[in-house]
Amino acid sequence: MAFLLLLLGFMVLGYLGVNGLIWSVYLIAGIAMFFDPNIIFWLIYLPLNALLVFPQIREQFLSRKIVDFIAKNNLLPTISETERVALRAGTTWVDAEYFSGKPNYAKMMEDPYPDLTQEEQAFLDNQTETACAMSDDFKIFNDRDLTQETWEYLKKEKFFGMIIPKEYGGLGFSALGHSAVIQKMASRSQVLAITTMVPNSLGPAELLLHYGTQEQKDFYLERLADGREIPCFALTEPTAGSDAGSLGAEGVLFKDDKGDIKIKINFEKRYITLGSIATVIGLACVISDPEHLLGDDEDLGITCVLVPANSEGINQGERHDPLGVPFYNSPLWAEDVVVGLDAIIGGTDGIGQGWQMLMQSLSVGRGISLPSTSCGGAKLTARVVGNYAKIRKQFGLSIGKFEGIEDAMGRVGANAYMLEAARKFTIGAIDDGKKPAVINAIMKYHATEKYRESINDGMDILGGAGISRGERNLLANAYVGAPIAITVEGANIMTRTLIVFGQGVIRCHPYAYKEIEALVGGDVKQFDENFFAHIRFSMQNAVRACALHFSRGHFHRPTLRGNLGRVEQKLVWTSAKFSFWTDVVMGLYGGTLKRKEKINARFGDILSWQYLITATLRRYKAEGEIAEHKVYVDYISAYGLSQISEAFDGIYRNLFGGIVGKMFYFTYGLCSRFNAIAGAPSDYLSHKIAAHMMSEGESRDAISNGIYMGANKTDGLGRLENAFAVIHQTEALNIKIKAAIASGSIEKAKGEQLLDNAVAGDIISEAEKTELVEAETILRDAIMVDSFKLDEYKSHYKNR
Repeated sequence: MAFLLLLLGFMVLGYLGVNGLIWSVYLIAGIAMFFDPNIIFWLIYLPLNALLVFPQIREQFLSRKIVDFIAKNNLLPTISETERVALRAGTTWVDAEYFSGKPNYAKMMEDPYPDLTQEEQAFLDNQTETACAMSDDFKIFNDRDLTQETWEYLKKEKFFGMIIPKEYGGLGFSALGHSAVIQKMASRSQVLAITTMVPNSLGPAELLLHYGTQEQKDFYLERLADGREIPCFALTEPTAGSDAGSLGAEGVLFKDDKGDIKIKINFEKRYITLGSIATVIGLACVISDPEHLLGDDEDLGITCVLVPANSEGINQGERHDPLGVPFYNSPLWAEDVVVGLDAIIGGTDGIGQGWQMLMQSLSVGRGISLPSTSCGGAKLTARVVGNYAKIRKQFGLSIGKFEGIEDAMGRVGANAYMLEAARKFTIGAIDDGKKPAVINAIMKYHATEKYRESINDGMDILGGAGISRGERNLLANAYVGAPIAITVEGANIMTRTLIVFGQGVIRCHPYAYKEIEALVGGDVKQFDENFFAHIRFSMQNAVRACALHFSRGHFHRPTLRGNLGRVEQKLVWTSAKFSFWTDVVMGLYGGTLKRKEKINARFGDILSWQYLITATLRRYKAEGEIAEHKVYVDYISAYGLSQISEAFDGIYRNLFGGIVGKMFYFTYGLCSRFNAIAGAPSDYLSHKIAAHMMSEGESRDAISNGIYMGANKTDGLGRLENAFAVIHQTEALNIKIKAAIASGSIEKAKGEQLLDNAVAGDIISEAEKTELVEAETILRDAIMVDSFKLDEYKSHYKNR
């Protein structure tokens, strides 16, 4: 009994996370009270206790020896300079909460969830709406470009200068305003969105704003804002994508005939969006100084340079063909191009700072641009699918009433709600001044993957209407182009297996990076402080994980209400397990953890779904907990928690090898599976989401707000919207006719004969018959697919 009481107290203190001195006093008192040890025990125990509790003693007799042992045996973890720069770039945010083991949901639910300014909303409702109306996606694909009129309009209205402040001639939009424009454009045309996105993403404008000299800003920013300059950024090479150490582009310093220091640049780049039409090329290259013109160092490092595209030696006359999607994407070459030192972003102070500049600025591509295009595409898919599933009938029923279709619609609708939640939550942090690099990586990966999942489901639901290209088909081009975003800013395999957890565990863990820095610097005091705090932290999370596991999260007192509070409890349970097992794998694998990509990926999935569920909860709370939206929250919570359970199971199955691994998985893994955090969403949830998507009202609008609808009832989404409205307007009449057939009041017939029977039987009026005939014409037109004469069909591909 004494031992059990001592253990219970130990668990309580561990769960509360008390400091080391309290632990020590408790153990001394407990041992003395319950076990009555002799003097020999105390002579051994008390010095050991003092060694562990008092930092001044611990540093000299324990921590210094640990630091010396690690240094002598070359056990220091290796972090390359490019990794070090990447880790120092950006800031942590809610990601650090998940690594803590006890995330503060009261605080997270108060984090910014922003709205557009009046100016941004007006631009979205007017200029963006106009640009979308000017852009016929089918025609863009056939002509392989936007119209000249569209290009001029984009320049005139400063779409390329959304991120440029007003004092430099730009629009000065927030990240949310920028995102909203890209999202709406993506729902009309990928090409339009990408063309507008790139100048506002990682590139000359972004880099100049943060790092440019005043002279560079004064010259370039206004010209970039009004489209006189079209920018691109050239980073990727045939042998250097995400590996900056393999960068082959080089710039060599030399003195020209006048004695001025210049840079001679050679490079071969590929996958450069807008490259073939750019007037100014932002370039990442390695600068060398073989003649020591600027100092003793010869290798000056990665540097960002602005190169006028009309410079002698530049070749930009070719294009890539990314899956037939006709945005400008091209290779670029340069041979002995000469520029001055003033072409270096930031001037001579910018030499060698290129990688740091790029890492600091990647939040735009990963956190804003790609999630915005994906969110726009997912919302368009949800709207199209909801319309079509209601309009299209089989066996006399709307196809959305079939359970197989409901299942896919559940995913489409829930994904659209979640992506919007995560988009605004992430951008709220960015506009609040944060640079959440790990969260941005999560957004890039999951936004593009969930969009791909949604568009696949959409194509499945539409069937033949999805694969027949033409002006009526709103998903085919988006489907074809979906893999493109997967490859941008680091292909998704790399993002999932290397970046999300691989960088997150060092960035966000409260002690890991501090311990590494202390070891590298030989700082015994810093190492001691963080190493032993880390041990207490691990013990606390071990206790919390155990307690929350056996209580199924109920030991945590939630701040959210109702069953949302239950979701919070499970997320806190998840966080404790995640934090504890993070420490286990760091201890198990040490510096080799980054090479355990499959384990990293599973931990990354857990971290990601904690964030995506949190963002979903934040949206629901911020929008006033609208009852009709709760089905989306319930679906995402169940799905995300089930993904977390699956990821944990994969970790347990693969953590250890051989007989140890089998025994561990059979015992601990079995216990975890019997007490899984959650199961998959119920069939009822997908049924309810499908019903929302096929019903008029706010709930349907919630998963498609902010996309381009179009006012034309015979063009694009407008055709489906009109048919959707018509089928609801005439639904009551059709129900009356079906009831009359069932009761035997009128005879069943086909087409207009049935309507004549209904009129004759006084079921509907002549005017109502006319309404139904007109409705049938509209509905039939909405489900038709395009067809072409042979010569016309061939002309679509003449320029490909």
